[in-house]
Amino acid sequence: MDKTIIVTGGAQGIGKCISQHLLSCGSRVVIADIDSEAGKECLQEFHRFEESLLFIETNVSLENSARQCIETTIEKFQCIDGLINNAGISNPNNPPIEDLSLEDWHKVIQTNLTGCFLLSKYAIPYLRQSKGTIINIASTRALQSEKNTEAYAASKGGIVALTHALAISLGPDIRVNCISPGWIDVSKWRKSSLRKQVELTEIDHLQHPVGRVGKPEDVAFMIEYLISHAAEFITGQNFVIDGGMTKKMIYEE
Repeated sequence: MDKTIIVTGGAQGIGKCISQHLLSCGSRVVIADIDSEAGKECLQEFHRFEESLLFIETNVSLENSARQCIETTIEKFQCIDGLINNAGISNPNNPPIEDLSLEDWHKVIQTNLTGCFLLSKYAIPYLRQSKGTIINIASTRALQSEKNTEAYAASKGGIVALTHALAISLGPDIRVNCISPGWIDVSKWRKSSLRKQVELTEIDHLQHPVGRVGKPEDVAFMIEYLISHAAEFITGQNFVIDGGMTKKMIYEE
């Protein structure tokens, strides 16, 4: 797969797995991440791909940083074939909406949703040249919620809508799709200072119709497919990768 692909938030979690998988497929990968410690670890861990790998410290919520990421990528690799908008933040201890500060609301929206807009905006001229692909990473939280997750749910729902809007605006030159992961265990894909193996229970696994919690590789394999020529008739779609959980009807007994 001879492509140049930017992965935002590519230094940890699902993004790190995507970066590694694309490198192993023969792509040139730009890891755009705000965490320089995690980014430098990736350079060390993926050193065998040194000629095909670039880390750019990037804050996707800032326009100048997003633009610089694209410009630096072009300086290094001269083209962009794919953009994976994966960078995002969530706060598992969100307060009730009455106590949610406007600052915290903006922080989540600007990183998760505005970041997709900014990176796409500046990558589009180069993606048009390459007939490339944008893949946005949303979440099943765009479709269902737990309490006190308004900012995160709104940002991910916005990503799903942004995806089909971009697909219509940018076709036929650029295909745009979305992936909504469910419960993905990323514990072993964190940077070393945060890495801690999570002990998943039988209940954790069996509540999924497929019988297990998700792995980052499940998302990475879909990325590989969506950026390939095999998926050239697919655009504007949201692919839910959740082991069937959003289709499961649950009643309290």
